[in-house]
Amino acid sequence: MGEILERPQAPSRHRLDVDAYYKMAEAGILTRADRVELIDGEIIDLTSIGSPHAAIARRLNRLFAPAAADGIVLVSQLNPLRLDAYNEPETDLMLLRPRADDYLASHPSAAEVLLLVEISDSSLAYDRGRKLALYAQFGVPEVWIVDLAGSAVEVCRQPQDGAYSSMERRTSGMLAPALLPCVAVDVAALLA
Repeated sequence: MGEILERPQAPSRHRLDVDAYYKMAEAGILTRADRVELIDGEIIDLTSIGSPHAAIARRLNRLFAPAAADGIVLVSQLNPLRLDAYNEPETDLMLLRPRADDYLASHPSAAEVLLLVEISDSSLAYDRGRKLALYAQFGVPEVWIVDLAGSAVEVCRQPQDGAYSSMERRTSGMLAPALLPCVAVDVAALLA
């Protein structure tokens, strides 16, 4: 009689969905002290926020505040972006389309983002690589990566086939999101 031989299988990764991720928080497995995000079903530890990172976030918040006061945008700082069932990155700052409930019912989706900003010091390679590709894949229209060590803002626009077709590095001059030309930032002043 012939024997059935089982082929050994390589170990596979178990992906968590957003619901399981939130259940871990509800159960106390993940706490507010854990700086984590869910990327492709994997819980990723985030780097700590240093003083320069926090200062740039506050400056951007202050610069975008008039547009928020006028009801043009909603400024969201250090909040999640729901991309799909397996991806909920924590963003440094987003300018969102205003919504009557201020996103009480659900976290924003890529379709509601006008501008997403990542402030990068030790996380620059991760932000330029895995996160930027993810944002492009889901159609976030514009991402600014503030490169603290390089004193520059990398402007990524026109997502297409999992990448941004327009990329520019700015160290000075006025910069406005493509979808919000009325909201301009002096790059040199931001980075000073």
